[in-house]
Amino acid sequence: MASFLLLRALKHIEVLAPAHGKSIMEVCIFFLYAMILLPGIAASVHQVKSFLNHTAYLSCFFTNSQKTDLEDLRVFWQKGTDEVVHEVYHGQEKHDNLSPKYINRTKMDMDKWTLHLFNAGIVDEGQYTCIIQHRIKGSPQVIHKSECFLHIVANYSQPEIHPGGGMPEHQHSKHLNLSCSSSGGYPEPKQMIWLISHENTTRRLTGHTDVSQDAVTKLYNVTSKLNIPVPTNTFTNISCLLHLGEQLGSLVSAPLGIEIQGEEMEQVKINFFGPLIAVIILITVLVGFVILKKNRNSLSTNQSVSLAV
Repeated sequence: MASFLLLRALKHIEVLAPAHGKSIMEVCIFFLYAMILLPGIAASVHQVKSFLNHTAYLSCFFTNSQKTDLEDLRVFWQKGTDEVVHEVYHGQEKHDNLSPKYINRTKMDMDKWTLHLFNAGIVDEGQYTCIIQHRIKGSPQVIHKSECFLHIVANYSQPEIHPGGGMPEHQHSKHLNLSCSSSGGYPEPKQMIWLISHENTTRRLTGHTDVSQDAVTKLYNVTSKLNIPVPTNTFTNISCLLHLGEQLGSLVSAPLGIEIQGEEMEQVKINFFGPLIAVIILITVLVGFVILKKNRNSLSTNQSVSLAV
């Protein structure tokens, strides 16, 4: 029906073409051929996620509402434009045309019209197309086409905070150099941020972030470095957050609690304990003097009694 309406529209466009050029005509002809040759083309690409080294499930999204016999169907899966992933020819799996890397790694569930891709790796990530043909009077006709994009996911390690080379050696220091790292994940993370909390206030900071990818495994490692001033005499809670994207969420590190004592408190301690020690020494000297004097008086008394006798 849509093709019939488009053909009628083309007749009117032919009249306008001399005045407006051939561009309108060319666009309409293109869509006409697309509708005739690919009647089952999908309107959108379905997004599929699978964990690394697990089985990926790719659906054809085909209902077979006409209850067509499998003997009359050909199911064809391909990746991109040139890799044959799986083929079911008139009810039987066919392996002659498969890409070598997919041999013995796929299985088609014809009840659910779903392709099982075993041991999915990062190299398997990409767009897949399911094409179903129906043999009508000897000539095959495409009755369904759907596309899906396979995303591979590998879990990152929990972010971990490490003191940097600038970790204060003295309590009066007010700056910290910290690093936070996470490794072995996929896909590439969006960002790593720092959460600094003290006195019921939380700040979000972005440090200097380095992201590297292993040449063999294709997994990512990420490290963020931050130099921050830390308030003295206040407990500060520090965490780092690895953001993986809207669909994958975030990972947070274990919190690091720090309290740095200020120079003022050190001065107060010195000013307080200095006079106190001086008083203690003075009291000790006075007590010793009194005891010594008392002993001398006692000795003089004893000597006088001896002379009298």
